[in-house]
Amino acid sequence: MTTTTIPAPSTKLPMDDPRIAFAKAIATAGFAIAAVRRDQMTNPTPCDEFDVRGLVGHFLAALERVTIVGRDGDPFAVGDSVEPLADDAWLTAWTALAEQAQTVWADDALLMRPTRLPWASESGAQALSSYVAEFTVHTWDLAVATGQTPDWDDEVVALGLAFMRTALPVVGRKEMFAAIRAQMGTEGDIGVDPYGAAVPVAADASLIDQLVAHNGRTPNG
Repeated sequence: MTTTTIPAPSTKLPMDDPRIAFAKAIATAGFAIAAVRRDQMTNPTPCDEFDVRGLVGHFLAALERVTIVGRDGDPFAVGDSVEPLADDAWLTAWTALAEQAQTVWADDALLMRPTRLPWASESGAQALSSYVAEFTVHTWDLAVATGQTPDWDDEVVALGLAFMRTALPVVGRKEMFAAIRAQMGTEGDIGVDPYGAAVPVAADASLIDQLVAHNGRTPNG
């Protein structure tokens, strides 16, 4: 793969504006994608649904979804992963989609507008915060699968963790997703429960370990 990625901006925005955190999260993901070797594409990942190639495809699909929900579209218009690409084409596609997503979300009005996620309706700011968490957790998945050690931005990880602690309870997850399925009916299919049970970690665990553990992963450290 080539090594062109979108640099994360350093401009500060208000605490209720997650766009800088989102940009930094996808920049970190881009660096991780760029570092994947071709011989690692079939490696398993902590995300049981995907090997490395499938996970990178999921990254691209998630970026497409970010753009779609920013345009008030149907989040189910894109699947969980894009069609496989040539190994040297992933990063080019990622860069184009990242630029597109950030262009759409440059509109300040989106932050307060009700925004439809696959299984909830949130403000635009909350929706983007959820994607900060998603991209950060999946970057960790990719890093574990390929032997990388990303340079985590604590402010980004903290925002993702704060959102997930509010949106995803430690107790009653299965019941919550069962209720979502009942409410949605045939409107959309969330598949298997998107999150497993939270994994206990020490109170002084790193922020990234706390985030991935809350999302059902077992931290390395």
